[in-house]
Amino acid sequence: MRLDLWWQGALIGLAIAVPVGPIGLLTIQRTLNQGRAVGLATGLGAATADLVYGSIAAFGMTLISGFLMDNKIWFSLLGGLFLCYLGIRTFMTAPATTAATAQQGGVLRAYASSLFLTLTNPPTILFFLAIFAGLGLASQKNDYQAALSLIAGVFCGSALWWLSLSSGVSLLRTRFNLRTMGMMSKLAGVTIVGFGLFALWSSWQ
Repeated sequence: MRLDLWWQGALIGLAIAVPVGPIGLLTIQRTLNQGRAVGLATGLGAATADLVYGSIAAFGMTLISGFLMDNKIWFSLLGGLFLCYLGIRTFMTAPATTAATAQQGGVLRAYASSLFLTLTNPPTILFFLAIFAGLGLASQKNDYQAALSLIAGVFCGSALWWLSLSSGVSLLRTRFNLRTMGMMSKLAGVTIVGFGLFALWSSWQ
């Protein structure tokens, strides 16, 4: 394990995860309504998708990346529809009256839905390729130790953010009353649908 590349990967993972997008909103909403475990699982689904795309970029799997980009329209369309579905469900879901007892399978469903949603955004791989090339890492052929160190750092950095976000929101949960949580759910739902509509619009451009 090359610690210098691990740290660089961790910073890249943080840079990708921190900006508030549909997954961030979904993580906050699920943490408030279903508890920290479900919120964390939502974030880890996104972190796993980042790991997948980071691996593709780091190992130079140009055939796979080419397939993803050649089918960008379909991935964008699928992701946009799924975002709209999640947004509508989020808008219509009433906030929980008790903290954190997620239904059985809730964690797995949260993880799978977030993983699927993030994987429908293949241009993410271009972000990784650009950064890796800028760091001079993409040209290190057959250096599997370097690639593994880098992508391990990406996952850890992303996972650290989602752990921090879900934990912070969970700690502040008691400061939200039922009405406030309901308003936040509706706002999050509308915003997520907005992301979905934008993705649908972008797929036709």
